[in-house]
Amino acid sequence: MQAPGRCCHWASLPGPSVREVASMYGTAVAVFLVILVAALQGSAPTESRLPYHIPLDPEGSLELSWNVSYAQEAIDFQLLVRRLEAGVLFGMSDRGKPENADLVVLWTDGDTAYFADAWSDQNGQIHLDPQQDYQLLQVQRTPEGLVLLFKRPFGTCDPKDYLIEDGTIHLVYGILEKPFQSLEAINASGLRMGLQRVQLLKPDIPNPKLPSDTYTMEIHAPNIRIPSRETTYWCHVKELPKGFSRHHIIMYEPIVTEGNEALVHHMEVFQCPPEMDSVPYFSGPCDSETKPDNLNYCRRVLAAWALGAKAFYYPEEAGLAFGGPGSSRYLRLEVHYHNPLVKEGQHDSSGIRLYYTPTLRRFDAGIMELGLVYTPVMAIPPQETDFVLTGYCTDNCTQLALPPSGIHIFASQLHTHLAGRKVVTVLVRDGREWEIVNQDNHYSPHFQEIRMLKKIVSVHRGDVLITSCTYNTEDREQATVGGFGIMEEMCVNYVHYYPQTELELCKSAVDAGFLQEYFHLINRFNGGKEVCTCPQLSVPQQFASVPWNSFSRKVLQALYGFAPISMHCNKSWAIRFQGEWNLQPLPKVISSLGAPTPQCPPRRCPTPAGPTIISIVGDRG
Repeated sequence: MQAPGRCCHWASLPGPSVREVASMYGTAVAVFLVILVAALQGSAPTESRLPYHIPLDPEGSLELSWNVSYAQEAIDFQLLVRRLEAGVLFGMSDRGKPENADLVVLWTDGDTAYFADAWSDQNGQIHLDPQQDYQLLQVQRTPEGLVLLFKRPFGTCDPKDYLIEDGTIHLVYGILEKPFQSLEAINASGLRMGLQRVQLLKPDIPNPKLPSDTYTMEIHAPNIRIPSRETTYWCHVKELPKGFSRHHIIMYEPIVTEGNEALVHHMEVFQCPPEMDSVPYFSGPCDSETKPDNLNYCRRVLAAWALGAKAFYYPEEAGLAFGGPGSSRYLRLEVHYHNPLVKEGQHDSSGIRLYYTPTLRRFDAGIMELGLVYTPVMAIPPQETDFVLTGYCTDNCTQLALPPSGIHIFASQLHTHLAGRKVVTVLVRDGREWEIVNQDNHYSPHFQEIRMLKKIVSVHRGDVLITSCTYNTEDREQATVGGFGIMEEMCVNYVHYYPQTELELCKSAVDAGFLQEYFHLINRFNGGKEVCTCPQLSVPQQFASVPWNSFSRKVLQALYGFAPISMHCNKSWAIRFQGEWNLQPLPKVISSLGAPTPQCPPRRCPTPAGPTIISIVGDRG
């Protein structure tokens, strides 16, 4: 690592001969690389300073570890390559495609090995980035394989670089199986490529100390055989002991069977409704015909984990209550297995370990749903690239339902179905956007987890919470309506907060009467031949008959932007607070938060004009 104010001096040492390199490559032996930049030796972060780990590929040959420095606004990366061939490619792109990606590449031309900051164009062609923002710290041989250590700022002000920000990051990786004479000779589209999703910018929050009377409970699959198909959701029922009293969950962590780290994608634990006093035992695929129907009602989230996440801690003053009167004894574990190689015979006992205490904390934590009601009146036209739908938690609802001291949001789980691309919830106070609760500009429905917020967000009586979701329906021929089906859509933010209140759902939808006026207008505009506004037709059927042209699209978007809404200010089991909730005006926002200004890192020395040359050394094995 460079000392402040010093520039880097690039050294060179003789490398092995072409014959030696060709021999090593031809016999497919392990190849090890050592960085030649003497000024950078010994600057690599230690293992203890790289707390986050994920496998990149299904075979487990690539593993990424990293650490976040908010003081330096930079990330230290460690890439472990267990079976190096002729090089490796790693980087980021908007949706995880190899095209239009920000990359770092290690490759050889058969004589010399290189490391460089690069980017791919819309055709996947690799180009050298004239601004080298990936700083190589060290390359070293370990018993496990080749380890590359490098560093990059969050933002670089380089138009070819990816801005590392809060939310989901789509990592891309590739294996080079043969030498290339130049970086420009590499096309990512022709390589063995893959993607992995992760939250890189973990919050820098100290973990609270667990009390001495902490107990643990493991909820895991019972050594099941993972089905030999790409995607499996496995459901497993867990029954709490009879007479299990009220406790507070204060922490949970994943249990992942060794060797299955690349297969276990995410896991959730749900609690069944209290009125379900009996649930049959079940352990099998969630889409199995033998699954008890009432398991679908077990939807109260107790824990959620996704690949790359570590243990989840509740604030010291709050815990999530379970057990005792008014709480179901039945839990449902759901494990998502991602098995793209369709491996057979893999057994698994992964799950989640709950940490709980009988000493109740000062506050019960609660979970509240924000966003849109699950209703077909909210729809996205087909062939849209970025159509936005917005749900409101209005000032009337928070004024009525929140305690005088307000509530404090400490975590959030964003949720859409397959068309979701972005999600954001903004707190509005006195008509002004006050702060962002949670935002994911690269959201993926395939990567959902409960995320700790970097700072607690306090919501007062009379505040407004606005949740907006951006959708892409380019691959669809019909309108996508709101609903529970996987091909229908949702826009939800499950916020975790304290103290718990009776308010469990604060969501909205456009007024159904105004939507019917939209159908009448489209019908008249098209001469009464396209849209049937017959009362016997359902809203999905009416949307299916809309001719989707620029007029019908723009009018629908405008309708959602001005029409009154129906508010759902609900207690448990869909019981609304008393009040007038229909034909409510949209909350007024008189000022918006500006987009953050990118911070360009100071450049203490010029970046190298070309790739970093590294030397290949190793044994024939």
